[in-house]
Amino acid sequence: MMKLLIVSGRSGSGKSVALRVLEDLGYYCVDNIPVNLLPALTHSVINDYEHVAVSIDVRNLPADPNDVSDVLDYLPETVELQIIFLDADDSDLTKRFSETRRLHPLIRENMALDQAIQAEKSLLEPISSRANHFINTSQLTPHQLADTVRERILGKKSGNMVIVFQSFGFKHGMPQDADFVFDARFLPNPFWEKELRAYTGLDKQVQDFLVAEPIVTKFIWQIQGFMSTWLPHLERNNRSYLTIAIGCTGGKHRSVYCAEKLAEALSKEYDDIQTRHRDIDVKST
Repeated sequence: MMKLLIVSGRSGSGKSVALRVLEDLGYYCVDNIPVNLLPALTHSVINDYEHVAVSIDVRNLPADPNDVSDVLDYLPETVELQIIFLDADDSDLTKRFSETRRLHPLIRENMALDQAIQAEKSLLEPISSRANHFINTSQLTPHQLADTVRERILGKKSGNMVIVFQSFGFKHGMPQDADFVFDARFLPNPFWEKELRAYTGLDKQVQDFLVAEPIVTKFIWQIQGFMSTWLPHLERNNRSYLTIAIGCTGGKHRSVYCAEKLAEALSKEYDDIQTRHRDIDVKST
């Protein structure tokens, strides 16, 4: 069975980065193919390639965007379809176009940039509503986006649910793609210990401080119990990727420690447990 992966999303959200990652993973990639040609493409390559990825943006939609569903339903039964939809906050998309001075594809329709960004969201709804993977790229560097795409795809290909414990700092914004978010800001904070401030939750000095606090141990134990209860149900529902975010104020001490401890505990039950510390290298202000 051929696996067809559609990469779509609003302009400026990082589709070109995602497509390059898929090419590196061995996918036969086609950039910006008209949606109406998808059935013809699949019929022509189905015997030659096992993994195919196509990029679709607002310029490639049918005259009536709602026809997208009909086209996708017309694909051969021997094609396994997955859709990755990339997006970002409106303000970030506006900033990216302003900084690069790129022309938004809908500007030719005599729209202002903010109007074009909103209109594009509506036009792509027939694709985004069917997405298997949704990635918000507002807080991701191109390197982080590449890692995220790679993890999602490899997790799906392996047939195992990939579980990511992500630490973050609330003062840098909440992660947009988290499935569960737990707030660790009420826990004792190593930041206020001068001799610990320069360290992170990966360092023994901070770990020794936090492990001595019963409330920290109870916090981790209760999250572990909650996730152990519900992860099997998510897995049976064919979830391929799950992000569990732990946040503290700056994202360097408590959240990092808790994410590591939770990953360590659940790795005894699940094969593909990963950690990501989003703000561990962000300079304190």
